[in-house]
Amino acid sequence: MDLNQLNFKHLFYFWRVAKQGSLTHAAEQIQTSQSALSTQIRQLETRLGTPLFDRQGRQLTLTATGRQVFAYAESIFELGEEMLVRLEGRDTGTAHVRVGSVSTMSRNFQVNWLRPLLQDPAVVLSVESGPLQTLVERLLRHQLDVVLANQPVPSDPARPVSSRFLGSQDISLVGRADHWAGIALRVPEDLDAVDTALPSARHGVRLQFDALCFAAGVQPRLRAEIDDMTMLRLIARDSGWITVLPEVVVQDELLSGELVHVGQSSQLTEHFYAITAQHSHLAGPLDQLLTRAAAGGMFTADPTDSSSPTRTSSCSQND
Repeated sequence: MDLNQLNFKHLFYFWRVAKQGSLTHAAEQIQTSQSALSTQIRQLETRLGTPLFDRQGRQLTLTATGRQVFAYAESIFELGEEMLVRLEGRDTGTAHVRVGSVSTMSRNFQVNWLRPLLQDPAVVLSVESGPLQTLVERLLRHQLDVVLANQPVPSDPARPVSSRFLGSQDISLVGRADHWAGIALRVPEDLDAVDTALPSARHGVRLQFDALCFAAGVQPRLRAEIDDMTMLRLIARDSGWITVLPEVVVQDELLSGELVHVGQSSQLTEHFYAITAQHSHLAGPLDQLLTRAAAGGMFTADPTDSSSPTRTSSCSQND
């Protein structure tokens, strides 16, 4: 498709109708007639070769293609508005920061890292979770500013992204204080036949733990495997089992004494990354936060970088 043949006025009218969900309301806002709007949208549909709306009487529902086109239009016109605000000096000083977070990540870690943004009155923060691939696609469509993940994303010409290392969190074995207080287990040697709750196989921590146990010839008794870290935290709190997870997930329970640290291995570690689109313009507060992290002001140095000085992360101190 030749981009020169795409009429952006048609695309703009489609976007406004899709946002409003109504020809009537969109026509009032744009100050044009409903028939003119309808004609422009049909011309766009003809150009794209597919319907963008399912029409049932006066009700308009986006088709699957319509939802895709709307996502692109949303990025195009929001970026256009941002450009005009900056160039015309109408910037109100409020930064809208849009964060995606992989659904298997600890909510406590997210809040700990985002706290400077939460405390900044000039920041409006949006956070959504989902699978890494989906979030990266939204990042590349300029629908997110940054994605928090527990694995880096390779960059290639079709997916130009940067993965910034943020820090590491030790993986620990924890248990209820009334079952495990005063007990220290060797990991993995003492785990044979021990009732255990684990992250699901989607989580990198689980792969590390399974490999460690296999190499030692140890078979813990699997009682639960949980994808969501919040649910795994509840399992740790309410069962008498050993639970394997990043300590940041249960930082409050450890602080209160409800849970206790039972064991740890230096071979079990979770790494955290901030993924951004290459050459993207980041909101000031977010750019400052990422720059501070890269300088080692908040997190440990990348363990793969021998030239970086070792620092104690705020995550390790507080979690």
